Amino acid sequence: MPAAGFGPGPGTGKEYPGELTLYVTLTCMVAAMGGLIFGYDIGISGGVTSMDSFLQKFFPSVYEKQKADNSTNQYCKFDSFTLTMFTSSLYLAALLSSLVASIVTRKLGRKLSMLFGGVLFCAGALINGFAQAVWMLIVGRILLGFGIGFANQSVPLYLSEMAPYKYRGALNIGFQLSITIGILIANVLNYFFAKIKGGWGWRLSLGGAVVPALIITIGSLILPETPNSMIERGKTDEAKSKLQKIRGVDDVDEEFNDLVAASEASKKVEHPWRNLLQRKYRPQLTMAILIPFFQQLTGINVIMFYAPVLFKTIGFGSNASLMSAVITGGVNVLATLVSIYGVDKWGRRFLFLEGGTQMLLCQIAVAACIGAKFGVQGNAGDLPKWYAIVVVLFICIYVAGFAWSWGPLGWLVPSEIFPLEIRSAAQSINVSVNMIFTFAVAQAFLAMLCHLKFGLFIFFAFFVVVMTIFVFFFLPETKNIPIEEMVIIWKEHWFWSRFITEVDYPANGAIEMGKDGKATKNW
Repeated sequence: MPAAGFGPGPGTGKEYPGELTLYVTLTCMVAAMGGLIFGYDIGISGGVTSMDSFLQKFFPSVYEKQKADNSTNQYCKFDSFTLTMFTSSLYLAALLSSLVASIVTRKLGRKLSMLFGGVLFCAGALINGFAQAVWMLIVGRILLGFGIGFANQSVPLYLSEMAPYKYRGALNIGFQLSITIGILIANVLNYFFAKIKGGWGWRLSLGGAVVPALIITIGSLILPETPNSMIERGKTDEAKSKLQKIRGVDDVDEEFNDLVAASEASKKVEHPWRNLLQRKYRPQLTMAILIPFFQQLTGINVIMFYAPVLFKTIGFGSNASLMSAVITGGVNVLATLVSIYGVDKWGRRFLFLEGGTQMLLCQIAVAACIGAKFGVQGNAGDLPKWYAIVVVLFICIYVAGFAWSWGPLGWLVPSEIFPLEIRSAAQSINVSVNMIFTFAVAQAFLAMLCHLKFGLFIFFAFFVVVMTIFVFFFLPETKNIPIEEMVIIWKEHWFWSRFITEVDYPANGAIEMGKDGKATKNW
């Protein structure tokens, strides 16, 4: 009986030999550090924009407004178009560069794309660290964005292609783990740099981005290229030798032949961007758009970009707000480790659904807490310590739910479902949509907070409900399925199967359910 329905999708029955070798583990660890530059930037910008010395120098009007007494509207203290443009300009640049990065990644390899990302990010960090005017901050942020566009395009693909299929989830989530570590490091540095006398600690915070930039730059020079990319660029013999080293066995013929077949199909595609619109790629294109869209509409970047600002707004002092951001950053890292442990055991769907439910409940609780304290007018005295702890607790539980679900899976699932012939183009769509809505949320947040007040959390809670329902009905399970055999899950899905015909993907065998309840395939 064919496996179909709402539940986890079938396995393909095809098991390539090879285990998780030390070589591939170390390789993926180094590559995953590409996430550090993204995470460091997410964490550093919110803390810097809450530092008085930074605001006095570049955004004096915001400084005067946020120094006003508590009788003023708490929700509108930081509402400034220029201030939010400082934060969000990076994501417009990342959007533009991801389109170029798609071509570089496909034609010149994953490694070179990572190298470009590291060099551009390094340049942006130096300009920001030495900035004397707002325009220098914006130029620096744009260069940082170019770097992130290249890194986010290439690193998830690299990890999915290098990892054995049984461990692909855990190794790919190393990228998200690096993002969370980068956020935590940035929050810790902000906390200590804010204490430096003379008010120049923000320069160290912004300029410190050079360190993660150098890590990915040097790492890209020493990493091997993926066999998929080698085959794609005609280096077939070298690719087989590399695949044997990665898998730790000599018998890689079955996996290698599948990679070559996928590459030959890929070469017949002259226009991968145009090909994305073909009916048979409708499932992948839908996921490439909706998964990053929903990831940003969880509201997580509201917390991570503006955690210190948000905590300051709800009544924390300056140092207390930075420390609260450190706490949420720590929770983010620990919860991502849970995802690494469970993603290949429990599956992608389980984590998506559980995380969505957890985030929804916490968003409602935070909205109630802030609404009860500040009301519609946003007027309040000092925030009681116990009340602040409750708010931070709910935010931490919310962050944990995101960190083991939509955080890592938002990068993992799109990177593993695309066929080779459209992989670079589709990943570019994934990154572009992510950056469009990261920009939109970052740019609109402070104005939305000013106008929607505590209702902002209800706004994001609505999207959490929608995306959880979407996953339940339309996202099949992808764990333990070789990356080049992923078409099986779409052919067997209750909804997506209508877009795929036997002409598109001729059947190589039938999927049946064995006596043990596991899916098997007759090849």
